[in-house]
Amino acid sequence: MKIAKHKGIAVVAPSGWLMGGPETDDFEKTIRELLESGNRCLVIDLMECNHMNSIALGKLIGMHTSYANRGGRMKLCNLDKKIQNVLVITKLSLVFDVYQSEREAMASFAGTECPG
Repeated sequence: MKIAKHKGIAVVAPSGWLMGGPETDDFEKTIRELLESGNRCLVIDLMECNHMNSIALGKLIGMHTSYANRGGRMKLCNLDKKIQNVLVITKLSLVFDVYQSEREAMASFAGTECPG
């Protein structure tokens, strides 16, 4: 998993399959630590993640809610076609802000204060 920060925007890029095991727990822990440290602008780059099961999707929803409850925003980018389809079928595409690229997701924070 890669983690980067630029002008208060954190970018987390998990890789492989998020199947609800230790890899998903590590992903969730990383996001929670960013949130607890004061980050309020998060991009999750799923370019290297090619599968996500319902457990991982549930954790992603929980992380999105946690960010929103603390006045933060979480955005997704570079979704694999399968993950994109799951978001559409479950209507979660209406919940998550999804962008084609990391650059677009980062640019969408323009004018937003991004502490942390």
